[in-house]
Amino acid sequence: MTASTVSAYRYRWVVLLAFMAVIFVNQILWITFASITGPAAAFYGVSDLAIAALSLSFMLVYIIVSIPASWVIDSYGLRAGVGIGAVLTGVFGLLRGFAGDNYTTVLIAQLGAAVAQPFLLNAITTVAARWFLVEERATASGLGTLAMYAGQVTALALTPFLVLETSIPAMLMIYGVVAVIGALIFLVFARERPPTPASADGAGERALVFDGMKLALRQRDFQLTLLIFFIGLGVFNGVVTWIEDIVRPRGFTITQAGLVGALLVGAGVLGALILPALSDRKRKRVPYIVLGLVMATVGLAGITFAGQYGWLLAAAAVMGFFLLAAGPIGFQYGAEITFPAPEGTTNGLLLMIGQVSGILFILAMDAFKVPLTGSMTPALLIMIGLMVAGALLATRLRESAMISEAAMRDL
Repeated sequence: MTASTVSAYRYRWVVLLAFMAVIFVNQILWITFASITGPAAAFYGVSDLAIAALSLSFMLVYIIVSIPASWVIDSYGLRAGVGIGAVLTGVFGLLRGFAGDNYTTVLIAQLGAAVAQPFLLNAITTVAARWFLVEERATASGLGTLAMYAGQVTALALTPFLVLETSIPAMLMIYGVVAVIGALIFLVFARERPPTPASADGAGERALVFDGMKLALRQRDFQLTLLIFFIGLGVFNGVVTWIEDIVRPRGFTITQAGLVGALLVGAGVLGALILPALSDRKRKRVPYIVLGLVMATVGLAGITFAGQYGWLLAAAAVMGFFLLAAGPIGFQYGAEITFPAPEGTTNGLLLMIGQVSGILFILAMDAFKVPLTGSMTPALLIMIGLMVAGALLATRLRESAMISEAAMRDL
């Protein structure tokens, strides 16, 4: 393919924004209850773990549906695959609102919305590869991931206030209407692909899904990346899911817990704007992954030990900024080093391993909770050790050949 046939169309930003809209609302549905665990348990007459199960369901369903979702995306296209996720998000988000006063029905609706998640998240690097130049892709992946974080921060910060001002069923109905709007935005504005590929490799043939999976899993750097995502996403899912339980023994309220969680994810929104863009500009992936893991470990240590609210907020900001910014760079790195494996497949594998670890970490954090005080410090200390191990593993990654070739073309 010649350079003259490679074009970046302005409509790529419309497609990306439409994609971001449906991811945003789906993530609101995932993390709705994290900052109101105690009040929600009292309202429904269930345990804290039963409320955590509403978030845990997204991780469990992801493990089951991820590979089929990647197959649909890679076989039938972006609009079909993400369209399935959009419809499921809108339908079950609204159903959850109508069933807001019954725990069992809310859980069933939550499972339906959870099925939508892999159809959305597994397409992040596909959107980037389909519509964006290679030197823009970490930025595009960062913006897609930013939509995840924006949905999470909205739910974490807004839910306690909506519950205090209205009720849990009313809050769920509000989110249900928002879910329908987000789904419609994607269905109306999304397009399958640009008239011509955005880069030479975008026109090439990628491997079939299962062939691509075997190709990816045989690669040493991708194996290390899987281990890093196992730790990083597991820590993130565990901390966000249990944020109210983590800070409650120190005397913090549900609104304070919600703001801590919101700042953690909100700082990640900022990080996802800055670090992936720097990664693209400097034509480097590995140094930014290492930096993200090291600084996120510092932030996690602060969350573990901070007794004053100001220090707790600062620690959450540091952890969120660096850990969540490293995510989209890691997704793009994984897609680049495994070419010609389909982007949806590699993206799905990385997310799936994080869902597995998320389930394990969430259950382990509950199991390691100090019986008398409810403190989660023992579990958090173990997670700090795992983050150190993840940072050391990241130093062994080799730079992406695809981004290195882009750097050579700049010379």
